[in-house]
Amino acid sequence: MSTPPRPGMESLALVLLRRPAHPPALPDDEQDRVQQAHLDFLDALRKEGVMGAAGPFRDHDDEKLRGLCVYRTGLEEARRHAADDPAVQAGILEAEVITWWFRAGEIRLR
Repeated sequence: MSTPPRPGMESLALVLLRRPAHPPALPDDEQDRVQQAHLDFLDALRKEGVMGAAGPFRDHDDEKLRGLCVYRTGLEEARRHAADDPAVQAGILEAEVITWWFRAGEIRLR
C-alpha cells in the first residue's frame, strides 16, 4: 500500500473496468454467459465482504470506460481479484487497479 499523501487520510483500491481496443468476437450466448459470470463473481465478492461497491458507468463520452469496483482490500489483493473476474479472463474487459486516497471518515461502505 502506498503512503498517505498527508496525515488523516485513508484509502480504497479502485478497479476501473475498460473495454479493450480489440475485444474477442463472441457469439451472443457466450457474451451473455460471460456477463452473468461477471455479475455472479462481483456478487460473491460482495457477500465475502471484499467488494464495497461496483457498477457500470453511463452518460459519458468514453465508451471504453465500462465500470468501477471498489474493493475493501489492499492493492495487490484487488489486482488478484480483478484478474479472476470472468469478463477480464475472457478478454471482454481490462482492469486498471489504483489506490484512491481521501480524508478519513468521508467514505462509508456497508
